[in-house]
Amino acid sequence: MFELIPFDRHLSRVSAFDPFRDFEELERRFFGNTGSGINAFRTDVIDNGDAYVLEAELPGFSKENISLDIENDCLTITAERKNEDKEEKKNYVKRERYYGSFSRSFDVSGINVDGITASFSDGILKLDMPKKVETVPAARKLEIK
Repeated sequence: MFELIPFDRHLSRVSAFDPFRDFEELERRFFGNTGSGINAFRTDVIDNGDAYVLEAELPGFSKENISLDIENDCLTITAERKNEDKEEKKNYVKRERYYGSFSRSFDVSGINVDGITASFSDGILKLDMPKKVETVPAARKLEIK
């Protein structure tokens, strides 16, 4: 029998070869449509000139289940969802929600970590991260003796 491959309209043969798109498609088929794998969540980083704004989608989490840790110029956002159905057995027909720990790490070497502020509203975690102010050494003239 011939192997049947589903036709995908947006991947026509006319388009240029893109290995990154192929790897993303492989990841989507393996993990499903969960973004960057099972233990990740989607984020946006916006450059506002003097600061970055990081917005992370964390729907269904409460503020108490989210932790932010900074260690060695690395910001780690961790959110944990616990399975509350362990004590009672339910007869699920389909179950798509994931339980466990979800985390992402970001390099904050150019960020003033003491000035980071965080807020959480409507499933969106928002971090305001001011950039480090570059200090330019003062110019001076030396006298020759």
